[in-house]
Amino acid sequence: MSIKKSEIQLDVNGRKVNAYLASPEDAGSGILLLHAWWGLKPFFKEVCDRLAEQGYVALAPDLFNGRVAKTIDDAKELAQRSESDSQNLGDTVMASKDYLLSLTKNKIGVLGFSFGAAWALVAAAHDPEKIAATVLFYGAYPDMDFSKVKSKILGHFCEVDEWEPIEGVREMEKYMRAANVGATLHFYPKVAHWFVESDRPEYDPASAQLAWDRTFEFLNTSLRRSNP
Repeated sequence: MSIKKSEIQLDVNGRKVNAYLASPEDAGSGILLLHAWWGLKPFFKEVCDRLAEQGYVALAPDLFNGRVAKTIDDAKELAQRSESDSQNLGDTVMASKDYLLSLTKNKIGVLGFSFGAAWALVAAAHDPEKIAATVLFYGAYPDMDFSKVKSKILGHFCEVDEWEPIEGVREMEKYMRAANVGATLHFYPKVAHWFVESDRPEYDPASAQLAWDRTFEFLNTSLRRSNP
């Protein structure tokens, strides 16, 4: 499938924010991609391309204003700096969501990776009528209020993860169930955080392929049911 790849700018309260947009010839539903604490590195743009090849309009905002971390320490600093201005970060996520909705006119999905996963859940709670599918890659938000979430949720987590302990993920799952949120969480053995990211040493090809197979099946089912 032929896809169009574009570097665009979004207007966020008068502030210009860079974003990557990948679109198929026949635009279907939209997918908002929220990157991990590395920043908008090439891998996440490649994921947008992959989504577009599956028929989705994929948009990935740059939450770190062009900064991309090479090391974990650099990534920690970027995440901490960004979270110190959570209002701007939240405004960027919501403006990106609204822009994507303007392109597709349909309900959309959200993919969040680690740092971005919590913001994917925030977006799902913020606009429950428009977000029909949410995918979490090794990122959780146990303390969130799930009462407004209507999106179906799919999660990919590690059985042992120093960055996202399973206890917190199970706690989040409990709160989701209590709020009657339809959630399916998968736990992958013998893999580490970032296991789906092909540019990381933690990358596990077999587990990553399984996660992507499950993700595309979930997106196709959830968004097809939600959009006529």
